Amino acid sequence: METVGKAGRTEASAHARAEEDLYLLARVKRRDLKAFEALYRHYQPRLARFLTNILRRPHLVEEVLDDTLLVLWDRPDSFSGRSKLSTWLFTIGWRKAMKALRKQDDPVEDRFIEERINPDRSPEQCAGDNRIRAALLQALANLSPEQRAVVDLSYFHEIGYRDIAEIMDCPVDTVKTRMFHARRHLRRALPGDFGDWI
Repeated sequence: METVGKAGRTEASAHARAEEDLYLLARVKRRDLKAFEALYRHYQPRLARFLTNILRRPHLVEEVLDDTLLVLWDRPDSFSGRSKLSTWLFTIGWRKAMKALRKQDDPVEDRFIEERINPDRSPEQCAGDNRIRAALLQALANLSPEQRAVVDLSYFHEIGYRDIAEIMDCPVDTVKTRMFHARRHLRRALPGDFGDWI
């Protein structure tokens, strides 16, 4: 009996998710509200986390998140199929976030970001993670929005450099450079072995 490794299961799961996304998108194009709601439920938490890390302004996160997902409902035909649906949505979110940041004057940090609880974690796990999360968020806050985006997309959303380059509309080498500088900063900012953090 042949066993499938973790990488194989992850790849199969990602492929199944991509197929499900395309099926739901086809239904959204026919104005199926339930299909839109299914995609919304799947991508809203991921996009919210990404946008929170990039924008760091609670009032902007909701606005940009709504604008991003509204494109999915209003213009599903603008998805060309050259990438995964997730890449397309993160690209829209990134562009709208950068546009929103350019319109802002001074940053307003979310003081309660480290207190937000992930509903998928037990209270014990959340309590144990709070100290780590606070230190990591502080270190990430000192990165540029572009560096935060690369770290967030790579580590928290497991998106590859090529897809990140597509999302951020830049060469893959630029993504690698941003990650190099971000990791160097985080190594200096975080105590202990950097590998334990990310």
